[in-house]
Formats: sequence, structure tokens, C-alpha cells
Amino acid sequence: MTFPMKAFSTCAALLALPGAATAQDAVANMVGVDGAPMGTVAMTETPNGVLLTLGITNLPEGGHSFHIHETGACAPDFEAAGGHYNPDGAGHGFLNEAGPHAGDMPNIYADAELEVNADMFTDRVSMQPDAENTLFDDDGSAIIIHMNPDTYQSEAEAGARIACGVIELEQ
Repeated sequence: MTFPMKAFSTCAALLALPGAATAQDAVANMVGVDGAPMGTVAMTETPNGVLLTLGITNLPEGGHSFHIHETGACAPDFEAAGGHYNPDGAGHGFLNEAGPHAGDMPNIYADAELEVNADMFTDRVSMQPDAENTLFDDDGSAIIIHMNPDTYQSEAEAGARIACGVIELEQ
């Protein structure tokens, strides 16, 4: 390789480092209560928040609440995931004056083929390990899908947890 080409390659690599150091990608591999795979939630850190791309299958047709939960665990019945991710102590629900929780997300809707393909965005969480609202604290975080749609009110009445995925950084 000639000197100008080496210099160009080195400069290009160095210029790419700051973006590589701040960009984070993660995935939650979703499973049902029976342990069967149900698709993925891919997550990408952007300069303004986190973009979530959902590819979920085998959900009952209709609306379901979708939340980020405080613990990265999907034990039986998914109760190990804890409550909604809420590092700021906000109230539950988009329609609550004191809300929403950082983990509150819009409802999702499974079509007649029992699938959800959607993009969502939130600026209330981060995937940066040192951020105050990081999803990667000591016990991690998980995605939970509930049987019923969220009312967005202060009382969480979304029903049973029917799918769970631990959020893991992609390497």
C-alpha cells in the first residue's frame, strides 16, 4: 500500500472511532411462557434516544401493552423482570400528569397473522453503560409484552405477561 493510501486509511479509521465508541446495538430475543421463540426487538442507540424495531410472531390478535422492565431476567411467568423500568420515579402512564415511566411504551397490535412489525422510539432510556438512564445497570433490563393493551392511565392493568426478552448488547 502506498504512503498516501496508508495515511488515508489511518485517518478514515480514526475518524470512525468516535461514532463507534458511542453507538450501541442491542437485541431482546422474545420467548413465550412456554419457552417458544416469538421474534426479536432490535434496539439502536441514536443521538436522540433509542430506536426499537419489533419483529414479533405468535401473539394473540389485537392490542398488547409493551414495556421495558427493570431487571434482565425471564424466569417462569416472567415475574423476575420486575416492574417497569423507572429510574426517575415517575408515575405510570402517558396520560398521567406524573408520568410516564421510562419503560412505558405505546401499545402494539398483532395482525390477523399474529405478527407485529413496527418501529418505536424513546428518549427516556439509554444503552450507554454510564448514562443515568441506562438499560445496562447491574441487573440489566427486559422487554415484556402483556396480554391486554395499556390504558395509559396511572393504574397498570395490562394483564398477564405473555412474552419476555432480556435486552443484551450485540457484540
